[in-house]
Amino acid sequence: MALINFGGEKETVVTRKEFSTAKARKVLKNEVIAIIGYGVQGPAQALNLKDNGFKVIIGQAPEFKRDWDRAIKDGWVPGKTLFDIATAVKKATVIQFLVSDAAQRKVWPVIKANLKPGDAIYFSHGFSIVYKDQTSIVPPKDVDVIMVAPKGSGTSVRRNFLSGAGINSSFAVFQDATGRATERCIALGIGIGSGYLFPTTFQKEVFSDLTGERGVLMGALAGMMHAQYDVLRANGHSPSEAFNETVEELTQSLIRLVDENGMDWMFQNCSVTAQHGALKWRPIFWKANLPVFKKLYASVKRGQETREVIRDCGGKDYQKYLGKKLADVHNSEMWQAGAAVRALRPKEGVKATAKNAKGVGGRLSN
Repeated sequence: MALINFGGEKETVVTRKEFSTAKARKVLKNEVIAIIGYGVQGPAQALNLKDNGFKVIIGQAPEFKRDWDRAIKDGWVPGKTLFDIATAVKKATVIQFLVSDAAQRKVWPVIKANLKPGDAIYFSHGFSIVYKDQTSIVPPKDVDVIMVAPKGSGTSVRRNFLSGAGINSSFAVFQDATGRATERCIALGIGIGSGYLFPTTFQKEVFSDLTGERGVLMGALAGMMHAQYDVLRANGHSPSEAFNETVEELTQSLIRLVDENGMDWMFQNCSVTAQHGALKWRPIFWKANLPVFKKLYASVKRGQETREVIRDCGGKDYQKYLGKKLADVHNSEMWQAGAAVRALRPKEGVKATAKNAKGVGGRLSN
């Protein structure tokens, strides 16, 4: 492991330099990996492992035809590399349990009934293990219980793998029955294409993940965008102007500068007027949001968020409910304006002419 200074605190991480893909293949050379569930994370992790030279099969309930057909489309062959869940678990030594959190409690009896001593049960989220009082998922004592949690969606896991970049992942061992749990876990993390792996626990992962998804990564970001857009519109700004100032400049310019070199780098590459205003309002937004994030974390910690996920997402009407919520977003003026703005973006590869090159960078160069 490498010792890295993260803002003054030293942590150990695993990179592909000290734990190569070749080493991972050696660790798992006698293992058969079953990916259970071909929905969000399943396809990306399965295809990355396959492309990296590991023995992979898919376990998918045939009655979920969309996912079964998607697996076939991706090259998995029924009866050879694609099986029902029970058969896949029997054939495998590593079972990557990648069905949705809400569905795991329903599928678990089939998994548990077919586990063998020495198998490894692998999760990409601490949900089911940490909230066992809600999920009733308690693995037997004679199997390894491990986790690799990519810090991105399945789409990003696959895209980053294909680009050669990889994606950061956390890893944890909950139960080491074989004495090999840690090396199995790290090897699988490297196998799915992680850029680097940082250690955590199942509890810390699920607390941080549920907070992040509801907070900055998705919920808070969407809510803040909506609020700013509404204020601009209420004050007479056009939909195109409100969307550009709220979303387009963030996603197409500013967040890329943050990605390159940090928030201070983004501030340095903005106008003096933008710098001054942002630095003034930064602590105001911090103070306003801190109580909300404390409330959110407390809700995660006491299990309220997971109770709601299990109650709502496992229901027979969830897809109908989800469709309505997503349609509300899609059909809102803000995101309809966004569709029009995206359609007007210059296509990549179009070179700026000498005449218009002077304007490249817009107000960021002022």
